[in-house]
Amino acid sequence: MKNRIQHYIKMAVVALVVFSVYACSKEAEDMNDLNTTLFVRHKKADMPAYIHGNASEKVFLIILHGGPGGTGMQYRVNTIKTEIEKNNAVVYFDQRGCGNSQGSYSEADLTVDLMAEDVLALVKVLKTKYGNDSRFFLMGHSWGGTLGPATLLKNQDEFLGWIDVDGSHSPKDMYFDYKDVLKKVADEQIAANNSIKHWEGVLDLVKNIGNVYSDEEFFKMNKKAHNSEDILAKDKVINESKVTGEEYSNFNPLKLLWTANQTVSILTKKGLYKDISYTNQLHNITIPSLVLWGKHDIIVPTIGALEAFDNLGSDDKELFIFEKSAHSPMFSEPELFAKKVIEFINTHK
Repeated sequence: MKNRIQHYIKMAVVALVVFSVYACSKEAEDMNDLNTTLFVRHKKADMPAYIHGNASEKVFLIILHGGPGGTGMQYRVNTIKTEIEKNNAVVYFDQRGCGNSQGSYSEADLTVDLMAEDVLALVKVLKTKYGNDSRFFLMGHSWGGTLGPATLLKNQDEFLGWIDVDGSHSPKDMYFDYKDVLKKVADEQIAANNSIKHWEGVLDLVKNIGNVYSDEEFFKMNKKAHNSEDILAKDKVINESKVTGEEYSNFNPLKLLWTANQTVSILTKKGLYKDISYTNQLHNITIPSLVLWGKHDIIVPTIGALEAFDNLGSDDKELFIFEKSAHSPMFSEPELFAKKVIEFINTHK
């Protein structure tokens, strides 16, 4: 009985939300300063897209967040909010199994392939609301750099350009890249007399990592890579992350931790870090492309930047390295980050 009552309450809340979204859609919107939320319903998932900024030219930048298991609105900070939104509208999208997405899907319905279809469904929803003359750029950060190529390889004709920000186009290579880059950076930092105890611990970890892929050992190195970037910031090798914005101050990652862990676990079991690579298909992506990377990225090692740039099939592509950044230049060099993104969008819109 308790479960039945909870079910009816949930259905009533969903009905109210659907009515509210429908009602809001009937109001005239200020296209110069959008502030709206749409839900994309696709194959048992309901995924929110938070849309903010200047859509007077109907130019939209869709952000594919990191993770897997992150949330779109964690990027509505710094110059993405204050500068990029002035230039064009930004779509902060919560992917299937991530953020505030909901649905009745099972583990079988959580795949990279289906998540790529979700992005294309988002484009259709945006066109329905804002018109078929709407134009789109796609930007993927970290795991978003896996989902981005997966999406573009299905249909790149919907997009005017691709922005790859420290993206993992080949998750299966990261295991062995970690072994190399963690040792390399540890040796460099010890030679520079920086945080020697930490970096000796890194060397001890790498020394005991096997030469055959292991999920457990992959995540040990992944965690150490995240921790090591904090050490690089402490030692002023990179800029400390500067994150300002109301959305971030209200963002509680612990609330989303369970969902994120579930999503990572499911995709890992399905071979995300053991089997998936788009390196040999990047040549099929021919739209204008901008590859942005932190020079000191350990989480998705910088070797990936060169590999992405070399393999992308576009005749119009650029590689830019942020000298004082690691995995997230939008947080550590936000002014320069916005400048590069805005220049790219304005060139190709």
